Parts: sequence; C-alpha cells; structure tokens
Amino acid sequence: MEKRRLGTDGPELSVIGLGCNNFGMKLELEDSRAVLDAALEAGITHLDTAEMYGGGRSEEIIGECLGSRRDDVVIATKFLPRPPEEPYAPGALAKRIREACEGSLRRLRTDRIDVYYQHYPDTEAPEHEALEALDELVRTGKVLHVASSNVSADQINRSAEVSLQRSVARFTGTQIEWNLLNRGVETEIVPAASQCGLGVVPYFPLASGLLTGKYRKGEAFPEGSRFDKLSFLADKVVSDDNFDEVERLTAFAEERGHTILELAVAWLVAQRGVSSVITGATRPEQVRANVSAARWRLTAEDLAALR
Repeated sequence: MEKRRLGTDGPELSVIGLGCNNFGMKLELEDSRAVLDAALEAGITHLDTAEMYGGGRSEEIIGECLGSRRDDVVIATKFLPRPPEEPYAPGALAKRIREACEGSLRRLRTDRIDVYYQHYPDTEAPEHEALEALDELVRTGKVLHVASSNVSADQINRSAEVSLQRSVARFTGTQIEWNLLNRGVETEIVPAASQCGLGVVPYFPLASGLLTGKYRKGEAFPEGSRFDKLSFLADKVVSDDNFDEVERLTAFAEERGHTILELAVAWLVAQRGVSSVITGATRPEQVRANVSAARWRLTAEDLAALR
C-alpha cells in the first residue's frame, strides 16, 4: 500500500483510509472487527473516525478491536463544536475540545490521537481559541497532529495566519467532500490547502454510492440499498444530470477494463495534494475492492479527458 504524508509535516497515511463511521451504526462489534481486520491485512494503516459516529461507539469498537496493533495504525478522530443551544462565552470552545479529547482517548483505549480534526468550525468563537486549545493538547502529547474538516478556503487561510502569528500548532490537513460528481472544492478550497501546506483527505469518494454503478436511471433503488433506506441521501445526489454523468463515467471506465467504482477511487488518488482517500465499508470484500481500485494509475490523457 502506497503511503503519503499528510501535508508538509503530518504523519504518513496509507493512500486508502478506512472510514469507520459504520462501526456502531450499521455494524456491531464482530462485523466491524471483520472489516477492520481486512483493512489491516490489505495494508490500510489510516483509520478515520469521530466522537459522533455511533455516539462514540465507533471509537470504542476501534479501541477494542485493535488491541496490541495500536502502534501499527494512524488513528484520526474528530471533535464536535459546542452544542448549538449553548451560548458562546470565552473559553467554552477550549473546554469542549479538552473534554472531547479525554473522551476519545478513553474510548479508543490509547494514550494519544495521531490526527485530531475539528469536525466543523465554530463560527462564533475566535479562530485562536480552538488553535490554542489544540496546541495545548499537542504539547502534552495527547495529540500528535491537528487538522480541519468542512471548512472554506478563507477559513483555511485564516487558521494558517493565526497559527503563524501565535506560534501554535498548525493544521496539517483538511477533510473535504470531493468526488467525480462534486468538484466545486477544486476552485478555491483545494488550492488554498495546497498553498498553506495542508494535505487533502477526500471523503464520500463514491458520492454516497451513486458512483458504485448499482443505481440506474429510471429504475427503482435496489431493496435494502443505502438510497432505499436513507431517502435524504438520495435526495442529495440523485438527479437526471448525475445519472447521465454516471453513464458517461461508466463507459469511460469500461473502455479501459475497469468499473466506475475503480475510476472514482483512482481519480481521487491521482489528484495533486491528496494524501489519503477515506473509503467506507460494511464487508471485507468492499475493503479489498477499494484497495484494488487505488492500484489503477490513470494516464495523463485519462486525467485530461476527465477534466
């Protein structure tokens, strides 16, 4: 498995990461263990979770399943901002970050978090409050690297400025929703990340499943599928335009002896600045398919055609 550094000074990540949001939600302990074991066997060392996944159960499962293999992986988790009903007061966000970190460490059964993400920015708190609280965690060794998620280009630039001005730990990477059907981040966010030395970690590479090829225009969603069960996801990505694009991308992949799923993953792996692609799975064979997809190296001509 290829490894890439997260930004200019982050850890090395396997180019395919395992999104653990299914743990404790769709999957209980033993099914999660099977997926995690398959990931490690396939060379995945980057595990991505969050305190909100399964109400903390995802972190608990990872901690229980890893055991003595803890040092073999890079664990990335995320903290939530202040509850929306809680009025902001100076120090409130810092307190939330410290408490969230202690909770994640306990659930993960570890003494440090390798990459700690701000899951969503707190728009009411001053920029420096989160960064100074995170710097404190880095200085105590509870967190090794910090990163952002779901932020704008302006927020990326401001965070970099504040880190420099106050001499505190700076973000090494940023997570964004990015796939062949959702490319708006290429205009400002990806260039800002690159300019500030942040590695990019895309999530939803398969557009919530539309880029798997299992859904067809004009046909009912397969019974029990994600779109069948979660209509809000379907409402977000299903459209005639997207189905037309899926048909074009499917033909493009098949002409080259691949599936659209392989194209979706390989295309992100080929993007400049991408450190690791977060791929979810509910079965071991899905893990192996995602890892296999990353081995396809698109040519310059392929990439130009897809642009």
